[in-house]
Amino acid sequence: MKAIVGVCRIFVGILFIISGFIKLNDPLGFSYKLQDYFAEDVLNLVALKPYALGLAIFIVIFEVLVGVFLLLGHYVKFTIYSLLGMIVFFTFLTFYSAYFNKVTDCGCFGDALPLTPWQSFYKDLVLLILIIILFLGQKHITPFFHKFTNVIIIFASFIASLWYSNHVLMHLPGIDFRAYKVGTNIAEGMTIPKDAPKAKFKYHWTFEENGKETVITTSGAYPKVSGKFIGYETEEIQKGYEPPIHDFSVETLGEDITDIFLNYRKLIVIVSYKIDKAEDGGLMKLHDLIERAESEGYTVVGLSSSFDKEVNEIKSKYKIPVPFYSTDMTALKTIIRSNPGIIHLEKGTIKQKLHWNDAEKLLLP
Repeated sequence: MKAIVGVCRIFVGILFIISGFIKLNDPLGFSYKLQDYFAEDVLNLVALKPYALGLAIFIVIFEVLVGVFLLLGHYVKFTIYSLLGMIVFFTFLTFYSAYFNKVTDCGCFGDALPLTPWQSFYKDLVLLILIIILFLGQKHITPFFHKFTNVIIIFASFIASLWYSNHVLMHLPGIDFRAYKVGTNIAEGMTIPKDAPKAKFKYHWTFEENGKETVITTSGAYPKVSGKFIGYETEEIQKGYEPPIHDFSVETLGEDITDIFLNYRKLIVIVSYKIDKAEDGGLMKLHDLIERAESEGYTVVGLSSSFDKEVNEIKSKYKIPVPFYSTDMTALKTIIRSNPGIIHLEKGTIKQKLHWNDAEKLLLP
């Protein structure tokens, strides 16, 4: 039992630290995932949406620290009960999400390892079993170091986690796991290979014949039966290939200009998923940035999901003399974790991404 508990302790501790650090690398992205769970049609906790970022930072730092506590063998009862409470809640949440198909990715490992709802649930089931083993064998969890050394390590872990979460919020994630990382060509990321697997479906046709309902399943063709057609249901049995970038488009006045947009040779893009929520300090920096870029021969445009009225009000207030085009809000949130953010594009290839705090670091060769 002591050996089993030792293995479980190391595995669970390291997993919680890795999972926490990945989300700590992108707390804003994790807050978006929490907002998905708080939505009316999921947990109906809409009142918590304004606090999603604060909760995200608290959860990921706590996750890292609980992993450290477990590895060090410090405050064993508090650690085990915390782990048990967290995993019971997350197991329920992932089951609920999977069974009712509410949130398609739990965000457990951020964008580094996207998991389907059922994969997340099975992962949590395994963790639940391991944590129950730790609960039953907690007497075998002993400290690795002296109490004072443990306290120093835990305090250092807390300070490092707090500093890093603030750093990535004030700049950008240290590691970019998303489809829009620097070096990516957006057009290529949207391409579907000719030999890519296609989605496969089954069609369940319902007919009424002699007063009884009959269901006939085909791969698509309308069945040859004598009876009154009532309806049909579609079942996806194999997912088709989905390109890494599948929700990016640029529109103006209802016209799709994505191809034109991705063919500019020298383009600076100001990204604001909702311009009325953009940070004041960032908006104030844009005028000088635009002047510098245009003086170097760059075209500067903006992308936002906001309505024209909101965009024009902000442009007028902050003297932002560039056209703004319409793009899906989720895509803009995914592209850059900054509002506003700055993207340097060359024929659709992302050359540089900057938080507005780092606007002066924009390289214009």
